[in-house]
Amino acid sequence: MSSILYQVINGVAHITLNRPEKYNSFNREMALLLQAKIEEAAADNEVRCLLLTATGKAFCAGQDLGETPDPSNLDFEAILTERYNPIILRLRQINKPVVCAINGVAAGAGANLAIAGDIVVAKQSASFVQAFINIGLIPDCGGTYLLPRLIGAQRALALCITGDKVKADEALAMGMIYKVYTDETFEAESIALAEKLAALPTEGIALTKQLMNKSFEHSLEQQLAMEMQLQVAAGKTLDFKEGVNAFLEKRKPAFKGK
Repeated sequence: MSSILYQVINGVAHITLNRPEKYNSFNREMALLLQAKIEEAAADNEVRCLLLTATGKAFCAGQDLGETPDPSNLDFEAILTERYNPIILRLRQINKPVVCAINGVAAGAGANLAIAGDIVVAKQSASFVQAFINIGLIPDCGGTYLLPRLIGAQRALALCITGDKVKADEALAMGMIYKVYTDETFEAESIALAEKLAALPTEGIALTKQLMNKSFEHSLEQQLAMEMQLQVAAGKTLDFKEGVNAFLEKRKPAFKGK
């Protein structure tokens, strides 16, 4: 079986980590394949949302330390440059919404891959662990950028230097994730959320995503200027025209993502 499963259903690219026997930890082949599948989804006009999840009991245990004969002598620069950093950047920058559906423990690089999604939902039994400190490392995969923005600097630092496990309900309460679903409804609810996003105005979502990505870097004046610029762009989309017409005609809009 492939380490990454991929299928498109109802406008959603289902991308599934599939090394359950290794708790979906990444080796080189799996990381490069995930990059390729994200690019495939990005290029497919039929895809209007990405849903990233995993098989088995874990979402992702991070780097597979058993990949090399000497795990204490990893080439971190090469690993991050070739494998992980391109994944995180692409998920954040792709002009389509990304839902990360966390089905189990997300640890180390897996925890930061999880929060790289635009919307993160989790199974009630799932958990998140910044496990790097347990082997003397620092968080990577964007963790030191994304986590403080989601939950605040003090709490983010505490989680990173203690390696404490955060249960799904705790993650929800601190703002790390969007929603928690029961174990029984998790799969159906996650798919329903992704399909809802796939039916919305994709260009409007992409422009909103661009604004949110810049909001922590801009002054208020810069953000207002960018909002104006991108609102002009949104107003030129076919979906805007469809939305207005549907409102005036008192019917449900049929957005095309254009």
